[in-house]
Amino acid sequence: MFFSQAGAQPRTWEASPSERKKLVEVFKACDEDNKGYLSREDFKVAVVMLFGYKPSKIEANSVMSSLNPDTSGISLEEFLNFVRKKKELQLYRNEIRHIFTAFDRHYRGYLTLEDFQKAFKQVAPKLPERIILEVFRMKKEVQKPIKRRKKHMSCKVIRYKVKMRKAKMKSEFRSQRR
Repeated sequence: MFFSQAGAQPRTWEASPSERKKLVEVFKACDEDNKGYLSREDFKVAVVMLFGYKPSKIEANSVMSSLNPDTSGISLEEFLNFVRKKKELQLYRNEIRHIFTAFDRHYRGYLTLEDFQKAFKQVAPKLPERIILEVFRMKKEVQKPIKRRKKHMSCKVIRYKVKMRKAKMKSEFRSQRR
């Protein structure tokens, strides 16, 4: 359940037959003219129906630009693939949130170095203290850097650090294989 089992990797998500039926129904409901695809606006409506939020221009542009340039919109299969990826991302974020909540014993919404060390002693007792300190003190290089004096971190920062540590481990593994 924790890092050793979770591997900090997104879980795969496959729609059950009833979920797939619901997704197809949403697609058809949003494809008002029965074109066989969703236009940008149709796509936004479908996302609102399924996820409860209107996608930003950036998200809509990202999805639409990833499509075949010969098509006028997003096909059913592309839509189902988008939903699968979105659901997998939700599972990953929920897992990280769950891990963070388990570590946050005092329900403060952040972890102190002491909380972090205690948690890792329980879930990964053989992990060197050096790595725990390195992860805790790792700077966030996107947008605002984490100040060195900061004595706690939020779930958002934990999620970022897990992602960065995973990337670092992958690159180290690849360099060892060469």
